Amino acid sequence: MRNRFRVAVGALAGLCLLTGLGLSAQDQKEKVVTAHASGPFDVKLNPLPAYDTTEGSTLARMSIDKTFHGDLEGTSKGEMLSASTGVQGSAGYVAIERVSGTLRGRKGTFVLQHSGTMTRGTPQLTITVVPDSGTGQLAGLTGKMMINIADGKHSYDFEYTLPETP
Repeated sequence: MRNRFRVAVGALAGLCLLTGLGLSAQDQKEKVVTAHASGPFDVKLNPLPAYDTTEGSTLARMSIDKTFHGDLEGTSKGEMLSASTGVQGSAGYVAIERVSGTLRGRKGTFVLQHSGTMTRGTPQLTITVVPDSGTGQLAGLTGKMMINIADGKHSYDFEYTLPETP
């Protein structure tokens, strides 16, 4: 008798899980929206005192100030560390910047992490949203950004996901 009761309770629990009955909205997985944003941006890089002041050092440090336009309207502030080499066209950099603004009507902040290298003139760049860095209406933001430079002008392409707004 007890085994039949356990089987019946187990079957009912399984049915509830399959149909979503008995689960609060908080327990159900949040729906996310995948989107694309693009537009131009202005950037100002300012040299900062280097930590390594050894003569001939190839390490540098800069502040980053950006103004984004288009689907992302806002500003960012950050810091970059870079290293050049004796081979022309080879270098690397890392950077962190905090973006504050409105992304397609949703207001908040998030942090971008950069990792870039140039191998004899061939660039490779990854810019990723730092996990769980989104605030306000941008909480839950994930994504990757690409930077394009053409004729001295900068623009961004941002593939991202955000939880659906209620």
